[in-house]
Order: sequence, then structure tokens, then C-alpha cells
Amino acid sequence: MSSDTSLQHRVTAELIWDPAVTSSEIGVTAKDGIVSLSGQVETYDEKMAAEAAARRVYGVKAIVMEIEVDVPLSFKRSDVDIATTAVARLAWNVAVPPDCVSVKVSKGVITLTGEVDHHFQFEAAERELRHLCGVVAVNNLITVRSQVDVAAVSDRISEALDRSWLFDPKTVTVTADGGTVYLGGTVRSMQERREALGAAWASPGTTAVVNSIGVV
Repeated sequence: MSSDTSLQHRVTAELIWDPAVTSSEIGVTAKDGIVSLSGQVETYDEKMAAEAAARRVYGVKAIVMEIEVDVPLSFKRSDVDIATTAVARLAWNVAVPPDCVSVKVSKGVITLTGEVDHHFQFEAAERELRHLCGVVAVNNLITVRSQVDVAAVSDRISEALDRSWLFDPKTVTVTADGGTVYLGGTVRSMQERREALGAAWASPGTTAVVNSIGVV
């Protein structure tokens, strides 16, 4: 069995195993570590769950997402209903600062704009709305304000990676220019690459991350 075929089978098995992925219409192809997912699902949340499942598989270097969200009639909602619900859900989420995020909805696609102080607030706003009925995509255009003490960002990330059992600190490089963090080097899996990205975003002062870590 070729390595591409083996990877395809492993990703397919992970999709079947994940209870958040229920669609039987997801196709998987693999070539040189690049996995393509295609087909249809009923919710945007399931589309994101399928992507997350594929990223967990060892050997996946990148993912091409060609899955479409085909909302069934029972889940369809008007843009007005989606917008009204989205605004209310954000207002109830304590991780999202009040009056900092604006919502626009067009044909089931939610676009978020505004400015927050931390990346976890950026993520919380998007995560809150992924589960809404009728949503086919969430475009998160929220920006993160640059914080003080930017010079210490690189040191904080290096220390965070050093504390984790997942990493050999010698294989990951971290530099910072203003609020932009640059990650380089190599890790063993896509999951480790995501862990490094998470550590970078968790550091105060990070407004953007350029992740050039390779998977070997």
C-alpha cells in the first residue's frame, strides 16, 4: 500500500470515528501529505469538525477544504434571524467584550468585524457562532490590538514551548517583529504545529502569527 493510500485510509477512519462528523458524503484524497476533503455536510460546525479530524492524523502536512455546506430545509433561517441570534449570543458570551464586535450576514455567511484586546476573544466570537442553524460560513475579520511589552513575546513563546512535553525546543524557532510572531523549524505532526501556533497566539502582544513550521 502506498503512503498516499495509507494516509487516505487513516484520514477516512478518523472522520468515521469522530462523532461530530456524521456525513457519509465526505471524500478524501491524499498526495504527498496534502489531504483534500470534498463533498457536502449539513452544518458549518460539521465542516470545521471534519477539518479538525483530518489535522489530527499523523502525516497530514496540509489540507485542501472543498467541502460545501448544504443546509437542509429544517435548519434554514433567514439572514435577519441569523443576525439577531448572533448578536444575542455574542452579548451572552463573557469572553467577547461588549460593543466591540459587529455582525453582518449575507446568504448565511456571517462576517465579524471589530477590535479586541486578546486573540482568545477573537476565537471565542467565531466559535460561539459556528453552531447556529442556517450558517454556512463565518468570516472572522476581527483584529487584535497590539499590546505593550511586545519585546517579550518571543521569550514567552519559547518558554511555553520549552514547558511542553510535545516539543524539542531546539527544533522550533521563534522571532517577533512588533506584534507579529514568526515561527520556524520543524515538528513531528500537524497537531504539534497547531500547539506551537496556539502558544504563539496565547502570548500577550501577539497580533499576527506567520507559521512556517514544517512537518517531518
